[in-house]
Amino acid sequence: MENNENTVILTDEDGVETEFEVITALEVDGNEYYVLYPVNEAEEDDAVVLKLIKNEDGEEMLTTIEDDDEFEKVAAAYEEWLSEEDFEDEDEE
Repeated sequence: MENNENTVILTDEDGVETEFEVITALEVDGNEYYVLYPVNEAEEDDAVVLKLIKNEDGEEMLTTIEDDDEFEKVAAAYEEWLSEEDFEDEDEE
């Protein structure tokens, strides 16, 4: 995982690198999660939610959320975050 300000470059299991914009970090039940959007994708519906963990070497890494209940809690926290954010673009319409 490389980190440049508001973007990260993630490498999948096939070695393919993809750049993502970090939308927000959320803390749920003592764990940290990141909501990311691919930088080169036109569709904003392609959000990715990843959990920050430490691997066996103690290095931080992002991983998918396997548990449906855990994902639902994070999705609810993200929805709450969205409702609290003041999006200037929407106010200009």
